[in-house]
Amino acid sequence: MPKIDAGDTSWMLISTALVLVMMPGLALFYGGLVRTKNVLSTFMHTLVALGIVTLQWVLFGYSLAFGHDIHGLVGGLNHSLLMGVGLEPRAGMTIPHLLFMVYQLMFAAITPALISGAYAERLSFKGYVLFTLLWSTLVYDPLAHWLWAPGGWLAQMGALDFAGGAVVHISSGLSALIVAIVIGGRIGYPREKAMPHNMTMTLLGAGLLWFGWFGFNGGSALGANGTAVLALVNSQLAAAAGGMTWLVIDSMRLKKGSSLGFASGFVAGLATVTPAAGFVGPMAALLIGLAAGLVCYGGVLVKERLGYDDTLDAFGVHGIGGTLGMLLLGVFAQRLWNPAGANGLIAGGSSFFGHQFIAVIACIGWSCVATFGLLKLVDALVGLRVQPDVEREGLDVNLHGEAGYAIGSTFAGHTVLESEESETSPVLESA
Repeated sequence: MPKIDAGDTSWMLISTALVLVMMPGLALFYGGLVRTKNVLSTFMHTLVALGIVTLQWVLFGYSLAFGHDIHGLVGGLNHSLLMGVGLEPRAGMTIPHLLFMVYQLMFAAITPALISGAYAERLSFKGYVLFTLLWSTLVYDPLAHWLWAPGGWLAQMGALDFAGGAVVHISSGLSALIVAIVIGGRIGYPREKAMPHNMTMTLLGAGLLWFGWFGFNGGSALGANGTAVLALVNSQLAAAAGGMTWLVIDSMRLKKGSSLGFASGFVAGLATVTPAAGFVGPMAALLIGLAAGLVCYGGVLVKERLGYDDTLDAFGVHGIGGTLGMLLLGVFAQRLWNPAGANGLIAGGSSFFGHQFIAVIACIGWSCVATFGLLKLVDALVGLRVQPDVEREGLDVNLHGEAGYAIGSTFAGHTVLESEESETSPVLESA
C-alpha cells in the first residue's frame, strides 16, 4: 500500500481549491452575459449546483462513480455515506482517499453548472433543482465510472480522458444542446436578441476560469509530479492559442477584435485540451488550441443557422470542444510524454484512435438520450419553463425575490430596476 506523500497531498489540496474557484468564475462569466433582470438567477444556477451536488456526492454519487464496479457500467453503493472513505490512501495513490473524493466532487459540481448556459433566462427554479440532481446521478456518475474508474468499460477498452473532455465537456455540452432544443428559445428569439449587461464581469469570470483550470487539468495528475507540470503547461498553451485564433477570426469577419471573442476562444482552448493535457507534448497542445479556436467558432455560428437558442454557447464551446479534444488526443498522444498513456495516430496507434472514437460516440449517445428523458420527466413533475410574464419581467424578482442591483424603485416589496433592457436590445455581434 503506497504511503501518503506530503507534496502530492499539498498539490491536491491546492488543486481542489483551484477547481472550486472555477464555480464563482463560471457564475461571473455566465452572469455578465445575461440581462440585468436575470443575473442573480444565472448565479444561482452555478452556485446552487455546488450545494446540490455536494450532498448528492457524499450520500451516494461518489459511490456510483468510483465504488465497486458493476459490469463496467456503474459503481456499487459500498462508498455511500462515505463508507470506507477515510484518511488512508486510495489504492494506487499517495493522497488520502477523502482528498480524492472531494477533488472529484468539484468536477461533479461544475459539470451540470456548465449546462445552465443553454437554459439561462427561462428555466423554472424547481425544474433546475430536480434536473440537476437527476442529471448528476444518471448521466455524470455513470460516465465518470466508464472512463475514470478502474473497471469502467471504456477504461478497460483503452480509452483515455485525462481531465474530463468526455466526462465533463461532452456530457454537459451535448446535454445543453438537448435542453436548448426541448425547452425552446427565449421569447422573441432569434429575431430579438439581448446584449450582455456586464462584459467586465464576464471577463473577470473568464480570468478565474483560466486560473482555476490549472487545478482542473494539473490536479488530474493526482500528485506533484512531471505529469502535473505537463498538464499545466499544455493548458496555458492551448488557452492562448484558442484565444488568439478566435480573436483573429473575429477581426477578419467583424473587423473588430472583441473581448467576448477572446474569452470564448481561450475557454474553448482549455476545454479542448482537457482530455489530452497529460498525454501530449506542448506543441501538440498548441495545435489543439488552434483547432479549438477555429472549430468552436464555427460551432457557435451553427446555432444561428439552425435556430436553437443555446443562450451562452455551452454546446458550441464545451460540447464541440470536448468532442474535438477527445479525437485529437487519439491523434497526438505519445507515451514519450506519459508512459501511462497511449500512442495516437501520429505515433502509430491506430487502435487507440478507434477507442477514442467509440468513447465519444458512447458519451454523446448516453448524454443525449438520458437528458431528453430526464427533461420530459422533470417537465411532467414540476415543469421546466417559467410563465411568459415571469420571463418578460425577469427571473430574479419573480423566482428569488431579489434584484441583482439595488437601485430604482420597489415592486411588491422587492427592489427592481427602473430601466430594464427591453426584449429588443440589439445583439452584441460576436461569435
